[in-house]
Amino acid sequence: MIFFPDEQTFLSFRIGNFGFDIRWYAILIMTGAFLAYLVARKDCRKARYISDDFFDSLFVYTLWAGIIGARLWFCAFYNFSYYISHPAQIIRIWDGGLAIQGGLVFGALFAWYMIRKNRYPFMKLMDILLPVVLIGQAIGRWGNFVNRECHGAEVSEEYFNGILSFLKDGMYINGHYYEPLFFYESVLCLLGFFLIYFVLKKHQNKRGDLAYAYLMWYGLIRFFIEGRRTDSLYLGNFKMAQLTSIVFLIVGTAGYLGAFEKFIHRNKPTVLFDFDGTLFDTARSITESYRAMFKKYSDESKFTPEVQQEIIGPALADLFPKYFPGQDYEKLYDEYHEVQKEIAKKENHPMPNCEQLLKDLHDEGYDVGIISTRSNAGIRNMLKDYGLEEYVGDVCGHDDVEKVKPDPEGIFYLVNRNSWNRECVLIGDSLMDIQGGKNYGAYTVAYLHDPERSAELSKEANEAITDLIDLKEVLKKEISFTYDMK
Repeated sequence: MIFFPDEQTFLSFRIGNFGFDIRWYAILIMTGAFLAYLVARKDCRKARYISDDFFDSLFVYTLWAGIIGARLWFCAFYNFSYYISHPAQIIRIWDGGLAIQGGLVFGALFAWYMIRKNRYPFMKLMDILLPVVLIGQAIGRWGNFVNRECHGAEVSEEYFNGILSFLKDGMYINGHYYEPLFFYESVLCLLGFFLIYFVLKKHQNKRGDLAYAYLMWYGLIRFFIEGRRTDSLYLGNFKMAQLTSIVFLIVGTAGYLGAFEKFIHRNKPTVLFDFDGTLFDTARSITESYRAMFKKYSDESKFTPEVQQEIIGPALADLFPKYFPGQDYEKLYDEYHEVQKEIAKKENHPMPNCEQLLKDLHDEGYDVGIISTRSNAGIRNMLKDYGLEEYVGDVCGHDDVEKVKPDPEGIFYLVNRNSWNRECVLIGDSLMDIQGGKNYGAYTVAYLHDPERSAELSKEANEAITDLIDLKEVLKKEISFTYDMK
């Protein structure tokens, strides 16, 4: 094993007739890709509903698709007749020959397929992925420096006096000095990343802005850089990279100005409801059932108005140990449910406009689910009693998951189980509901029917409604239904 056997090779390994080399070009390309991956993964985790496993797979497979595309693009436009006559040479990527724009095109097409297949929003992920490609390009261009390629016309030795002096030796090729175009492109890619990621991102108006900005920026700089290169790929008499750059500029500019909005099909978001206090008015049955438990196992005087507010929403398993320590909780659960069953017959009923809203959402093609700390069977029985079960696609009760709200496990359970759109709108009447939605990355809507909770809920949710039927107006908005609306 020999490290740095020549200026282009990082490692050379030989055993008898077997051996391989690791080139600096590969090291720089993969370093740039890894740094881009780290930045993009951080942003995907901020989106919350994009799983680490999916993102890791997307990044790795898209990278491979990009490498294959970059090679095919090079072979097609460098010397097509040669490679079509010698197809075995196409796979000899170690001999050199990658075209970044081919990698971008093939990578984007593969990413589109994988993202759509897994029901994630394409432009959301493009806003995350494309700007960080500039990091990979900025670092990868130094592989061209090592290989002494991607340069311009011949220049004088004095050209490298001053800040470019550190490039002088590397740009001395076959007895002449050449313009270091790789360096200019590297710096401009890095500048573009900072402008898009740290400046434009703070003022992003709609989904896709960052992706379109990448296309505009890279299309512009590559067009002018390519105009000065002496080792370009051609399509007829035209430089292929310049033609592709023009396409990037047109698509990026049109997209940024909103020209594609009317043609982009927006999938309806999944609509998820809390049950108690949102779809059904169950507050009195819950309150009176708890009151019976306090009478028997504690002290009714401790059942204060503050406690009565606290019990609406959380699961019994979370509150019983707090209020009734040291008891046989399985026995208490059974007693509680028996008491509530009798009270519920008289007190529980759908909230105003609940039936109309569920029917309308069903008729309009929305996937509708319920996520609650109540049992699955309890929810379904109440829906059946009021003839509402046909309007609800699926239910997640506390017995379906290990972790209840505000953990987002229940939302993932419903979305994955039914292959629903991963962009969700969650409607609830408690902070626990809203926080659960935010923990997933959903667009949250607070249902304000309790004056004592209204101010706090309005502050935490994306928006608030006082009548369930108003949710229909929320769903008509031309926004991204995520917690950050981007």
